[in-house]
Amino acid sequence: MRIALLSDIHGNRIALDAVLHDIETQGGADAYWVLGDLAAIGPQPVQVLERISQLPNVRVTRGNADRYTVSGERPSPTAEEVIANPALLPIFAEVAHTFAWTQGCLAATGWLTYLEDLPLEQHFQLPDGTRLLGVHASPGSDHGDGLHPRQSDETVLALLKNCTADLICVGHTHWPMNRRVGQSHVINLGSVSNPVIPDLKASYVLLQADSSGYNVMHRRVAYDHAAVIEAVRAVRHPAGRFIIDVMQGKIVRHHWGEPQV
Repeated sequence: MRIALLSDIHGNRIALDAVLHDIETQGGADAYWVLGDLAAIGPQPVQVLERISQLPNVRVTRGNADRYTVSGERPSPTAEEVIANPALLPIFAEVAHTFAWTQGCLAATGWLTYLEDLPLEQHFQLPDGTRLLGVHASPGSDHGDGLHPRQSDETVLALLKNCTADLICVGHTHWPMNRRVGQSHVINLGSVSNPVIPDLKASYVLLQADSSGYNVMHRRVAYDHAAVIEAVRAVRHPAGRFIIDVMQGKIVRHHWGEPQV
């Protein structure tokens, strides 16, 4: 069997279509796992959800951005942080407007309930008995630091505490990773959109599994960043400056407001 795993689409239907086309060129997939951050911080949230919902044998989890969209919660900076540091006000306003814009798009088209009902985790046993976990950030969580290559083994093991899965697949940080720590195999899928990898390609994973074991293959896919920028401008997206800067490789971030070097 073959499972295509992807995450962090962030309302970018253009990047999603490029990834799905690449999956087909690799022989297709029997199932799809989409691990959160589907709609917010991109120009095409409705189109992305429509496409995901049509995938065969699809399993989806929520990400922190999905939760913010439906719950009214917001990432940092908080109002208290802005009061303490007024220089944060522009970021605070941009974040608030962005999630409100996405929420409005989904409310007008009937997709809020779909996003609200997404589970935190997906579990599955592969043919060889390997226990697979799919979650956005880390076991039991859709937020926080997540799992990424710069962490020590001790940090990763602490985040995996009490996790009974053998193969843990995550997104959230947008940093591809393939790492074994102790008895656990941790895969970060990277991101379909808003990448941190220097070549700005979309990243996803193909998991091939049978009764003798499994194989993980990271794939990197080019897509039309200029077309994304055009779509951002066409809808007058509240986070247009941020998204365009990311598409042009001017900044790389792994959480909103947190530059990475």
